[in-house]
Amino acid sequence: MAMRYRTLGKTGLNVSIIGFGAAPLGGVYGPFSESESTQTVHQAIDKGINLFDTSPYYGIKLGEEVLGRALKGVRDKVILATKCGRITKTDFNFKADFIVKSMEESLKRLQTDHVDIFQAHDIEFEPDLDMVFTETYEALQKLKKQGKCRFIGMTGYPLGCLKKALESCSLDVCISYCHCTLLDQSMLSELVPVAERRGTGIMNASPLAMGMLTLNPPEWHPAPVDVKEAAMKAAQFCKARGSDLSLLAMQWVLQQEKVATTFVGMSRLKELEINLKGLESSPDPVLLAEVNKILAPVQGRCWPSGLWAAEA
Repeated sequence: MAMRYRTLGKTGLNVSIIGFGAAPLGGVYGPFSESESTQTVHQAIDKGINLFDTSPYYGIKLGEEVLGRALKGVRDKVILATKCGRITKTDFNFKADFIVKSMEESLKRLQTDHVDIFQAHDIEFEPDLDMVFTETYEALQKLKKQGKCRFIGMTGYPLGCLKKALESCSLDVCISYCHCTLLDQSMLSELVPVAERRGTGIMNASPLAMGMLTLNPPEWHPAPVDVKEAAMKAAQFCKARGSDLSLLAMQWVLQQEKVATTFVGMSRLKELEINLKGLESSPDPVLLAEVNKILAPVQGRCWPSGLWAAEA
């Protein structure tokens, strides 16, 4: 089935509803083959995916280098997004001079003279959010004026934190993850109205709730135990009926018209093929209703992230 596109906020960008999440190109989810990753990037472009998202944090700079090499000769066919501020799991720097330096280093690794989207990464880890909304924001604006990036934004997990960012700054875009899934649909009611009012384009990420909406969720997942149990129950329910919860989750999220794009991490051709399957048909309404019933008791439950208190 042909790729579908939606407009991203007021940017004028027409983005594919499936975005290429490039974290796996940094080895974030285990070993990968660079040659297959490059093939996957090229095949994704051929299939109509035009939005690619990375960060210096993914593989501690490796992710950008691999993507930069993969995009050689096809850079003009994609909308390229990267981030700044997050260095490692525990190190962050949202100071203006670091943001400027981070941009220059990212451009070298990505082998380009500009990125289309540049965002402050996981801002909830900064103890002084006012600094992010003034100094960091001003640095992003300056880079935009210089033509180093076309659009600016901020990313994070807690919706309250992102809402504050949207209200405090004039952002072109933002990334919200794990809040537009079968497990948690709060992005649609909490963040979308603010974004529409402010003209900010929302990019969604993690439609499988960081692997929870699968039969093999990661052991390290930060969700509460009852949320994990409900997700596993839903996955087993789908399997028993000859279906797949991951596919249902993708089908559902791709139908959300208020969401311009959803990033899915991939580095293998098989992963790309599976992700594109979500475009082929709508979710089975009977199966979706049953899964929603199973997940209803834990719907919208969050976990703490960074220095922002857990949301109710």
